Amino acid sequence: MKRFRIKYSKKDALKYTSGLEVQKIWERAIRRGHLPVAYSQGFHPQARLNQASPLPLGFTSSSEWIDIWFQDEASLDSLSVALPGVVPPGIEILNIDEIDLATPTMQNKVNSAVYRVVFLDPVDAAEISTHIRRILDTPSIIRTRRQKEYDLRLLIEALSIDQSDKANPSLIMQLAARPGATGRPEEVLLDMGLDPMETRIEKTETLFAATD
Repeated sequence: MKRFRIKYSKKDALKYTSGLEVQKIWERAIRRGHLPVAYSQGFHPQARLNQASPLPLGFTSSSEWIDIWFQDEASLDSLSVALPGVVPPGIEILNIDEIDLATPTMQNKVNSAVYRVVFLDPVDAAEISTHIRRILDTPSIIRTRRQKEYDLRLLIEALSIDQSDKANPSLIMQLAARPGATGRPEEVLLDMGLDPMETRIEKTETLFAATD
């Protein structure tokens, strides 16, 4: 058995698909390509796939990751040729690597995620900068999610404004993405008094903890 780690982008065509739906998309692609995927043991064998972390609905990403286990006859060359031809529109494969079978699962290694927020209408860069300074200077921002209070400030690792496009500055967020401690870009925008529906949000990086 072999294990391959795939980095891919999730584009507009699939931005409203859930993590479970994405899992099924990969399973269908593997079947379509007649690829020798490995299956779990037990009464209901399942294709062995492991996603790094779920992407919120409505977002795109250029940094999605999935591990897939294949039978020994699979090779890096054969998958690099076959997979791009069987994944649907909305997924673009960026990189494939064979990794050691003993490598820890990615879900336990994801630390944070970086998002780029593009505003659909013109915004005042000075006003955005003021919001950023206020948030970074605030020790605690208590919000409620699913009827539970949490501190949004603890989940914000970095905030900055990108003014490389002077006519349309964008907001860069680095947010925690650990189990039970996941920051959501739309909640940061709401704290700024901005409407998430008037933005386009893309995950640009997934940051992993160093492997021991």
